[in-house]
Amino acid sequence: MKTLDQQIATAESKLALLRSKKKATDTRVKIIVGAVVVKAALESPDAAAKLAGLLRDRVTRDLDVKDIQQLLASLDKKAVRNG
Repeated sequence: MKTLDQQIATAESKLALLRSKKKATDTRVKIIVGAVVVKAALESPDAAAKLAGLLRDRVTRDLDVKDIQQLLASLDKKAVRNG
């Protein structure tokens, strides 16, 4: 029979694993939703303009802004070309 401390350690280990799985699932959902939104925006001038504006308003960290520059250029091109 396990001691109470061993049972607690086992339960904490299971909890940590469940939290890790939840975080991985949450991240996957964000990736899927983001991919769908970007694809839809690149197919619609109005959506492209809206997403570009939203990203410019909400993405403020320098590294993140740098990482989305290519996407912003594509969105701007779609919004202008067909807008």
